[in-house]
Amino acid sequence: MSKPHRRPRLFEALIPVIFLTALISINVFIFGDDALAGSNQIVLILSAAVAAIVAIRTGHRWETLHKGIVKAIGSAMAAILILFLIGSLAGTWLLSGIVPSMIYYGLQILNPTIFLVAACIVSAIVSLATGSSWSTVATLGVALLGIGRTLGIPEGIIGGAIISGAYFGDKMSPLSDTTNLAPAMVGTDLFTHIRYMAWTTVPSISIALIIFMIIGLTRSQDGAINDIEPVLSAIDGSFRITPVLFLVPALVITLIVRKVPALPALLAGTLAGGLFALVFQPHIIYEVSGVEDHFARAAYVAVMQAMYTDIAVVTDHEMVNSLLTTGGMSGMLNTVWLIICAMIFGGIMESSGLLQRITQSVIKLAHNTGSLVASTAGTCMFFNVTASDQYLAIVVPGRMFADTFKKRGLTPQNLSRTLEDSGTVTSVLVPWNTCGATQSAVLGVPTVAFLPYAFFNLISPFMTILFAYLNIKISRFTKKELAIAQSEEEAES
Repeated sequence: MSKPHRRPRLFEALIPVIFLTALISINVFIFGDDALAGSNQIVLILSAAVAAIVAIRTGHRWETLHKGIVKAIGSAMAAILILFLIGSLAGTWLLSGIVPSMIYYGLQILNPTIFLVAACIVSAIVSLATGSSWSTVATLGVALLGIGRTLGIPEGIIGGAIISGAYFGDKMSPLSDTTNLAPAMVGTDLFTHIRYMAWTTVPSISIALIIFMIIGLTRSQDGAINDIEPVLSAIDGSFRITPVLFLVPALVITLIVRKVPALPALLAGTLAGGLFALVFQPHIIYEVSGVEDHFARAAYVAVMQAMYTDIAVVTDHEMVNSLLTTGGMSGMLNTVWLIICAMIFGGIMESSGLLQRITQSVIKLAHNTGSLVASTAGTCMFFNVTASDQYLAIVVPGRMFADTFKKRGLTPQNLSRTLEDSGTVTSVLVPWNTCGATQSAVLGVPTVAFLPYAFFNLISPFMTILFAYLNIKISRFTKKELAIAQSEEEAES
């Protein structure tokens, strides 16, 4: 017979969260950008230990908490497998020239008469292709900032355009870690999350582009194309660039549209990328593998390395070199590590009732779907400000509100969309957040300077709240689906 446990008080439930927030803030101050390399993961483990102590003091047994940890990690396993495959896909798509071709054709959009719109679109394309807003801003973004400055455009406006495009691409890319993290936290799949997120994301970026067009058309921007020519030449000189390479992304998109599960769709895209590398980039195969006299062996080595470890294609242009790198499966290990540590923290918080106690206090203010989504969005932004990390702004609210959304009859993609619309995109607007601090340092533009012009990032949280209040694209469980979900939960417990 298990020992009875009491309901935790609100201040008790908040102790692990306060501990987590405080240590993350210290991490950001001491480690800076390197906080994501391991110290934040350790903080999550320590916070889980604090949560366990609180839970045991309220009468919970360790066996119950351990089961909660295992259950939480198990719920994230599908996302972890997808992350590994995405690392492999990114590698073969670089090796085959697919990603360089996306960048190459994206840069063609640059039009000196509408520079801000072009900068936003190109940043979006590159970020969509690479799955990383950070690398897009640190490479192409720096170049675009230099071009804009020579044209006399205020650096804050240029930064806002770059940030808006980069975070749109990051948010919508299946290669992005946050795009994989959000559905993993709430129990939906990657492609359902992306499709559902498009309903709020496309209007947000469309409004941002209209604003940039209005601003940009009032300025003269002659000569921008010439500054980008060295980048185009470096890519074209290293890869065979052809639209035929887009058959591989088209294949993956087709599989997604036909509702093929994420794992086989991504595996097909990975293998197709490797095959196209053999056909279109044999010289890159030799360069990456280091094998000079045997193509079959070079192909095997290069494709294998692209899938499991970091590879780089070296050109005569430093910025392009920074774009043409990937980490393969091994490059995803830090994110996987973070997910597992987050699940340990979330599993204890959930199985002990601490999360439920916190959410009950917040949910009292949420009387309908609109206010529930608004409360979730506000919590995400709160963690971006206090915990200074976009991953925690997704992880903790995701675990906090998952059960509440389900009890309200809302499918998980409602929550995952809200997490991205408010957690991912607002992180860069906080000067002391890892994202805000990094992008500001990379661009050399104060966060407060580009914040008023990062229109996509500012609009996104309000767009997701507006959709909820107007009941637009709010997916709900049928009574049968809800009954099945509840019976499955009861069986697991």
